[in-house]
Amino acid sequence: MIDFYYWPTPNGWKVSIMLEECGLEYRMVPVNIGRGDQFKPEFLAISPNNRMPAIVDHDEPGGPMPIFESGAILLHLAEKTGRFAPIDRRGRKELMEWLFWQVGNLGPMAGQLSHFVNYAQGEHPYSHKRYADEYNRCLGVLERRIEGREFILGDYSIADMASFPWVLISKPLGQPLDDFPNVSRWREAVKSRPAVQCGVDLGKELRRSAPPTDAERAILFNQTAQALRR
Repeated sequence: MIDFYYWPTPNGWKVSIMLEECGLEYRMVPVNIGRGDQFKPEFLAISPNNRMPAIVDHDEPGGPMPIFESGAILLHLAEKTGRFAPIDRRGRKELMEWLFWQVGNLGPMAGQLSHFVNYAQGEHPYSHKRYADEYNRCLGVLERRIEGREFILGDYSIADMASFPWVLISKPLGQPLDDFPNVSRWREAVKSRPAVQCGVDLGKELRRSAPPTDAERAILFNQTAQALRR
């Protein structure tokens, strides 16, 4: 059994998709970020970065194993199941490159752009343009990579699961995929998988339906190290 600490965001979808693809038994544990659940001591013991997603794998030798950071979780689950990751050295090298590219480039750029699109509209035009341009650049990198390939590594893998959620939301971020036909084709191929649909739909009833209140904004934004001392 896996405890899956989750709030419905693109980072969380990466792991929910993998759990569904592998058919692993898991229990969703919602962590309400607007309420500040991510700062509770019991969650910090699992995720020192006070961010989702995180898991506790109860089936590991030696007892329950907590794992935080989406990339680390995907690698753990791929090794645990022997699925969705190449085992040869060259394939493993490419998996690491594209997984780390997502967690260091595509995800952060899209995440920052999302903040200025959804929570700071019109307040910081330079910052908005900076992250919109970087997100566009990342889409161009992915466009070149999948030229002549069905998926990022050729075969479907955790590299696709990691990048897909941040491309799924391209239109709300103001970036249509008209200029990226390879990415558009790839996006539809991943989206059509039943496990992907289940993973994205997980906890959809928890999604925000209104702008955050002032109290929620104080919890969600402008946090410093002081938040960890609560």
